[in-house]
Amino acid sequence: MLNRSLSTFMNAFTASDYTLYPFSTQNPKDFQNLLSVYLDAVFFPCLRELDFWQEGWRLEHEDPNDPQTPLVFKGVVFNEMKGAFADNERIFSQHLQSRLLPDHTYAVVSGGDPLCIPDLTWEQLRQFHATHYHPSNARFFTYGDFPLEQHLKQIHEEALSKFEKIEPRTAVPAQRPWPEPREFQITCARDSLAAGSSEQTTVSVSFLLPDITNTFEAFTLSLLSSLLISGPNSPFYKALVESGLGTDFSPDAGYNGCTREAYFSVGLQGIAEKDIQTVRDLVDRTLDDVILQGFEDDRIEALLHKVEIQMKHQSASFGLALASHVASCWNHGGDPVECLKLGSQVARFRQRLEENPKFLQEKLKQYFKDNRHKLILSMKPDDQYAEKQAQVEAEKLKQKVDSLSPEDKQRIYEKGLELQTQQSRPQDASCLPALKVSDIEPRIPVTELDVVLAGGETPVQLCAQPTNGLVYFRALSSLNTLPEELRPYVPLFCAVLTKLGCGVLGYREQAQQVELKGGGMAAAPCVLPDDSHLDTYEQGVLFSSFCLDRNLPDMMHLWSEIFNNPRFEEEEHFRVLVRMAAQELSNGVPDAGHVYASVRAGRTLAPAGDLQETFEGMDQVRLMQRVADMADVRPVLRKLPRIKKHLLSCDHLRCSVNATPQQMSRAGTAVDTFVRSLGRSQKERKPLRPHVVEKPALGGSSPVMRRLVMEPTFTPCQVKTHFLLPFPVSYVAECVRTAPYSHPDHASLKVLARLMTAKFLHTEIREKGGAYGGGAKLSYGGMFTLYSYRDPRSTETLQSFVKAVDWARSGRFTQQDIDEAKLSVFSAVDSPVAPSDRGLDHFLYGLSDEMKQKHREQLFAVHREALVDVSTRYLGPGRSTHGLALLGPDNARTAKDPSWIVR
Repeated sequence: MLNRSLSTFMNAFTASDYTLYPFSTQNPKDFQNLLSVYLDAVFFPCLRELDFWQEGWRLEHEDPNDPQTPLVFKGVVFNEMKGAFADNERIFSQHLQSRLLPDHTYAVVSGGDPLCIPDLTWEQLRQFHATHYHPSNARFFTYGDFPLEQHLKQIHEEALSKFEKIEPRTAVPAQRPWPEPREFQITCARDSLAAGSSEQTTVSVSFLLPDITNTFEAFTLSLLSSLLISGPNSPFYKALVESGLGTDFSPDAGYNGCTREAYFSVGLQGIAEKDIQTVRDLVDRTLDDVILQGFEDDRIEALLHKVEIQMKHQSASFGLALASHVASCWNHGGDPVECLKLGSQVARFRQRLEENPKFLQEKLKQYFKDNRHKLILSMKPDDQYAEKQAQVEAEKLKQKVDSLSPEDKQRIYEKGLELQTQQSRPQDASCLPALKVSDIEPRIPVTELDVVLAGGETPVQLCAQPTNGLVYFRALSSLNTLPEELRPYVPLFCAVLTKLGCGVLGYREQAQQVELKGGGMAAAPCVLPDDSHLDTYEQGVLFSSFCLDRNLPDMMHLWSEIFNNPRFEEEEHFRVLVRMAAQELSNGVPDAGHVYASVRAGRTLAPAGDLQETFEGMDQVRLMQRVADMADVRPVLRKLPRIKKHLLSCDHLRCSVNATPQQMSRAGTAVDTFVRSLGRSQKERKPLRPHVVEKPALGGSSPVMRRLVMEPTFTPCQVKTHFLLPFPVSYVAECVRTAPYSHPDHASLKVLARLMTAKFLHTEIREKGGAYGGGAKLSYGGMFTLYSYRDPRSTETLQSFVKAVDWARSGRFTQQDIDEAKLSVFSAVDSPVAPSDRGLDHFLYGLSDEMKQKHREQLFAVHREALVDVSTRYLGPGRSTHGLALLGPDNARTAKDPSWIVR
């Protein structure tokens, strides 16, 4: 349906005790189509044995065409979960939940333990579906402005009326409370990317809390959790994170309300094993101190202000967020409407505090100090962990194979051939409803923008939107004059800039003011490719924040202090922030391996590629690891004021504001005051790179220009890189230099990427290869990327990329395939944009509505000959420069091939 719909979201989520099937679209006909298909898929699935064999797990000969080759485990979900548990945080979180709630469903892995998946039978799956996936056990949630009556009528006619009501008996019983605390220690793989190779132990202390259907108690405990661990003013941040014992809070720290009974967990990761008891003692001592002293009024007020902002902030996926928010409580019989009444819960919370100033301290004593259902879980690295896991899998495989008769093996061989035939046969999707290209809106909605000058010279884009009483501010500052040796440290500069203090405010006071006056303040490096030239890009740092309109002057004053008087002398807190940032980057690699592979593969194909690798690639992960390992961080800390001189001024700065029309005048005044407070260089600093081209900033009539770096002598080159990482699966990417956004070929390449994904790569990489995901995508800057995710067959996948190009060049697709690819492309092009983000493409990239409309018309005009043409001219052998990257375990091909760089 991804190719037959204009859906803006479509997926299925596996929680610990329910499955959520969400979809969204802005087209009424499409909504009815998707609802019909989802009802069929959930309640009337065709659970064929071959599909179960393909998706879950299967025994298959290593070469499906040779019955003499060894038998191996395959299957998409099998490899998905192997990849999931390559993440040490995931291992820890799973054990935490399983051991704290051991009596029922939470004791097992809802997504499937990889070593247990092969024990599931087709018959067990069918029986489980019959008892659990029945309308009597279902709940329906809709959000939006389509008529509710039509939804209810369709649900009744297509699903509910076709079943008899049953008693599903799927209720999760309450966990029996423990008379005494329990302790467990588990092991994991050593993290080769983490800082501190000898300090990779994790420990946490966790407490079982009340049933989540008591919505006010759950709300109170969620707030209490935030007061305990959120931000540098929280007691556990001070006691644990700033102790120097570890790198960051333990995984799953804080309040978790996704199980029938909630739980709270706190601890540290990145500690020495000898410090486990020290951390435990610090947790107990901190709780005692808070029970005695309570919380400052300003911290409570800041937290309630955060709740108010969350209620007003609109995201593009607001409906999905609401569904996720109520799902767990509703699943256990709670009232979903009560879950949404945050305003009344805040009022009740304030009343309780007023009636009893020790309200929160008493909750702490009740649920933490006096709670015997307490788990101490520790995890330490085992250098042989991967080998032991592989050995257990090999033993499981041997056990399965040894139990097979020659007839069983022959049947497996025949099943493998049958599956291979099925996978190679085009699917007949004619039974599924579909939109037509003619259902797509021919024109984009107009976004009204104004441009004014603040401080006489700085352009400010004003976008009046229904922002629900919030003001959104952004500023982009150029990096053109920054010396080359400082560039790798820009992401670190951004990560700490708003967290080290400013002016008269120390970092704790600054954090308090940000929480009281805004919805957060952030800085991030950005590399913005040009719309018309592959070798041209803009480099800068994007500053962003939002606040209630009444707090706008205070928020802008904070930005003034951060720009003019940042405090870079807090060495100890800087060290804490560095460790946290390094740990976060390291922990994120297993979930985003395909992104890191894609960035690396494109590094040498365009000038912007090298800077993107520096800012957000594996080079940045490893730099942060080295900085975190430094005994003396002062040399790095001294770089920050140098970066500040080139960045935090009104030289080459532009701003944007999204607010309601009524707020816009006041917002413009506040931004003007901010800009006038900034310094300006006495003399023009020259860009480090000699070739700079200027384009109008914020529209053709603006007198202020964007300054883009151009490298006319750049020559792309092919580089193949394999990052050796201790994962059981791989992440593969191949990038090709093609055409930028404004080029007429860009539209054809965008449709081609979706066509190759849906009609070739999905089958080859996921269905046949067993990878969790794979496909093709085209970036705004013209990088065409083929990729795979959690892939057990990296070498074969590289061959699949070659076959995919041959398939496209041969034109083995139909007009229906092209139309479906266009539908899928337009579902992304026309995805909802929150009021806070409207006009952002114009602000960052200079993309006008006219440019977007022209591109839209080019997408509509894409035809078969154009698709064959671009696949031949750009993707064919010897045409454009390619780059390849692989993240994952040892690979015989890359080890023997001297053209691969193995790191």
